[in-house]
Amino acid sequence: MAIAGGTGCRRGLLLPPLLFAAALLLSAASPARAFYLPGVAPRDFQKDDELQVKVNKLSSTKTQLPYDYYFLDYCKPEAIKNSAENLGEVLRGDRIENSVYNFKMRRDETCKVVCRSKLSPEAAKNFKEKIDDEYRVNMILDNLPVVVPRQTREGSQTPSFEHGYRVGYKLKDDKYYINNHLSFKVLYHEDPNSPDARIVGFHVIPSSIKHEYSAWDDKNPTVQTCNANNKITPGSHTPQDVVPEAYVVFSYDVTFEASEIIWASRWDVYLLSSDSQIHWFSIINSLMIVLFLSGMVAMIMMRTLYKDIANYNQLDNQDEAQEETGWKLVHGDVFRPPVHSGLLCVYVGTGVQFFGMTLVTMMFALLGFLSPANRGGLMTAMVLLWVFMGVLAGYTSSRLYKMFKGTEWKKITLQTAFMFPGIIFALFFFLNALISG
Repeated sequence: MAIAGGTGCRRGLLLPPLLFAAALLLSAASPARAFYLPGVAPRDFQKDDELQVKVNKLSSTKTQLPYDYYFLDYCKPEAIKNSAENLGEVLRGDRIENSVYNFKMRRDETCKVVCRSKLSPEAAKNFKEKIDDEYRVNMILDNLPVVVPRQTREGSQTPSFEHGYRVGYKLKDDKYYINNHLSFKVLYHEDPNSPDARIVGFHVIPSSIKHEYSAWDDKNPTVQTCNANNKITPGSHTPQDVVPEAYVVFSYDVTFEASEIIWASRWDVYLLSSDSQIHWFSIINSLMIVLFLSGMVAMIMMRTLYKDIANYNQLDNQDEAQEETGWKLVHGDVFRPPVHSGLLCVYVGTGVQFFGMTLVTMMFALLGFLSPANRGGLMTAMVLLWVFMGVLAGYTSSRLYKMFKGTEWKKITLQTAFMFPGIIFALFFFLNALISG
């Protein structure tokens, strides 16, 4: 149905059940062609192999508006190349591009100067705005997003992480400081039977440091603030403030550390990130609001029903020919078509489409078809399943419309196909045009 892929290890398949069964039969008949569950294949690295760090969007939980990494005045490579993106990545706002950060496998580097950038008034303004909005920089190494270790509480044995690192910070003196030095740590798991190793972790600790240098050489940049034997620690130097016409030197350190984490479990640390806690809080908050409102509506309905029952009990010994009132009038409308039966059929058909998409998506996720390593795979699957479930939506809406003795069932089917998608498209088009303008 769809192939969501890319370079390196970013490969995955999303197959419908029939195609999946056919693939299993083919793999059983041909032992030379192994079939693996959709996801990402492991990639082995030897010492001194080149590791390319890719940059992703700038994200913020405060504004929810993503920006391109090079929207800010960061160091740029000679040619910016976009990685292959699937539909889900585009809808999520991912913009994966190459960067100037290149490592050598299991080769530590200290105080590696990347470039020097002069902040124009507009660039300084952009940095300050993104710092105020709490934007974070996202990077990727071997399909693993970069995380920042958080300080654990006393007595806690479980480490936690945050996705991406902050662009900078603001102190009480109303000055802005940029995180221009990155201390990377790459965790790898060694193969006991070969010299190969697999990357199982990608951590970073950002720092702000105002580098000092006597004369700047673009071909061989060196600074006096740090050297190959002096590793920078956060807070050990004067921070780099964000002011117009200031020169900012970007640098980084990288260390490689052997880890007992196996490749199949390298995504477990992301379950402990702060983002998952935010989602759980939102879900619980929404459930509590729904339960509270449902309880209030139920109490109002029960009081009304009890009142009607009490009135009917008082009228038992009175004239039975008295006109019926209250909830007993409902029996006259049970088999009567509603006034706007067409809209009701469209709503029901769209609800069936949503339910079918959610159910099949959850089945694929439980079977392991939607791996978190396949970036954008979940969104792509949901969009494709939404399109396929349109068949059920059209059938349900037209069938219900015929039960109401309707004659224009083709019109109802077209309304089901275009009404809600058209509204959502118009809304998002307006919002995107408003934001981009």
